[in-house]
Amino acid sequence: MWVTLSIIGVLAIIVFVFLQQAKFGKTPAGERLARLQNSTHYKDGKFQNQSLTPQLTGEKGYVGVMYDFLFGDHKRVKPVGDIPSMKTDLLNLDKSEDILVWFGHSSYFIQIDGKRILVDPVFSGAASPVSFTTKAFKGTDRYTVDDLPNIDYLFISHDHWDHLDYETILKLKPKVGKIICSLGVGEHFEYWGFDTSKIVEMDWDEDTTLDAGFAAYCLPARHFSGRGLSPKQSLWSSFLLQTPTFKIYLGGDSGYDSHFATIGKRFEDIDLAILENGQYGEGWKYIHMMSEQVLQASKDLNAKRLLPVHSSKFALSTHPWDEPLIRITEANKNKEQDVITPMIGEAVHLKDSTQVFRQWWIGID
Repeated sequence: MWVTLSIIGVLAIIVFVFLQQAKFGKTPAGERLARLQNSTHYKDGKFQNQSLTPQLTGEKGYVGVMYDFLFGDHKRVKPVGDIPSMKTDLLNLDKSEDILVWFGHSSYFIQIDGKRILVDPVFSGAASPVSFTTKAFKGTDRYTVDDLPNIDYLFISHDHWDHLDYETILKLKPKVGKIICSLGVGEHFEYWGFDTSKIVEMDWDEDTTLDAGFAAYCLPARHFSGRGLSPKQSLWSSFLLQTPTFKIYLGGDSGYDSHFATIGKRFEDIDLAILENGQYGEGWKYIHMMSEQVLQASKDLNAKRLLPVHSSKFALSTHPWDEPLIRITEANKNKEQDVITPMIGEAVHLKDSTQVFRQWWIGID
């Protein structure tokens, strides 16, 4: 018995010490905690979704879903070879160009109306607190922070490891102007030494003027948050970026819900919706959309074009790596939505609706 207790004690100490690393960030405290507690979305000591949202569900139960996720025999979750990609020279772009470059998963760069925007960047090669797990697929790490110009606005949708990457964020520090993030996420940035005057931290349905003609609206999502043992202590959000000539919906991570239709009614003429399509599963269908739901969400938003992301870089689910793109393409075979599918690194010309994208994932094992 004493041996067992000693082993448990040692393991507890190891876990405790491991969790003290700076990369885990910090739980909100002081004035920020008081602000959280005053949010209408913060109840019973944590943030809540607008609708009842179990993280894991299904006939197998919580234990069964987790067992299948960890030990099930799932085919082609990772590609055998390299993912094809391109490399656009972002440092020497003409500032009059309006383009988007996707880096795989949920990371992307936008240059629009003379401003440069970066969303949920992950360039460390892993979406995990340890570098040997959840590694990026071969061929997907074409970019580093050194390949980026100075960034006017850095958007962070929530603090999960595949959206908020400690190593990347530290390297970005001298390049970033304003940081636009969900309520509570600013605690991480302050802890990591960022100038608090640069942090714009918002609750759902709050907004801010960024510069003349540029505004950001913090909007709901259906998901959760957390980097350690204290989940839901910061908010998860989507954003609407309004520029002088364009509206872009930055979807973050979200299960399907009525908030898409509400946003679509509030903001007319959304030019581009960027929505997650990947890392879904029946066991967690309330926090990640299925491909067919992604199309419906885009319709609810009344978006002119849809860019599906959250795929092709990390294996965070049990489906084949290319299934999200195959599935959404099949669901949209009647071309009801204008779905764009750029290769990693390919320049998307935001105001050119005639640009054609090939199905680059075909033929890759």
